[in-house]
Amino acid sequence: MILPALFFYLFAGVCVASAVMVIVSRNPVHSVLYLILAFVNASGLFVLMGAEFLGMMLIVVYVGAVAVLFLFVIMMLDVDFTELREGFLEYLPIGLVIGGIFLAELLLVAGGWVMKPETAKQITAAIPTNVSNTEALGLVLYTKYIHYFQIAGMVLLVAMIGAIVLTLRHKAKVKRQDINVQNARTPELAMAVRKVASGQGLQDSDAAEWVK
Repeated sequence: MILPALFFYLFAGVCVASAVMVIVSRNPVHSVLYLILAFVNASGLFVLMGAEFLGMMLIVVYVGAVAVLFLFVIMMLDVDFTELREGFLEYLPIGLVIGGIFLAELLLVAGGWVMKPETAKQITAAIPTNVSNTEALGLVLYTKYIHYFQIAGMVLLVAMIGAIVLTLRHKAKVKRQDINVQNARTPELAMAVRKVASGQGLQDSDAAEWVK
């Protein structure tokens, strides 16, 4: 029991320290790197709890996709972080109110678990003991909660389409393909045969017609 306890304190300590560094770091790139470290240690905690599927999903999905995407976006976008910090004091009261609400919710959840420990056991569903955690999760997710799973997928699909529609901008000076115009082109419109006199070349007066 000593070795699992040591690993627990190691993963938990590094995870909490990384979460604090995500908030206090001035460089956003460093914040994302600390966030990745926090995800890795949280995955280790899941493995210690026997939930290896959640631990691997945390590594694959959050570290391998979400956090790395955040890192690439921050590094590629030319964001003026000094300008973003100018309105910190203006939005501080709203942030404190939201943080207070989250803290109250966490205290209520933790207090309910301490005062009535059997609450967590009442909400658990009976799962077979002769299968792995991944298989048991699949049996519950795709049988008992299949409708909720499908609804969640539809919500994510609508959110993705909405984000694409809201961020799509057509610039007037950018040339774009028009499939109907391309299919309607004929050889007569696509090319023209000109007899150019030797030594003279194409005249400037014909340039507009050639471009057309």
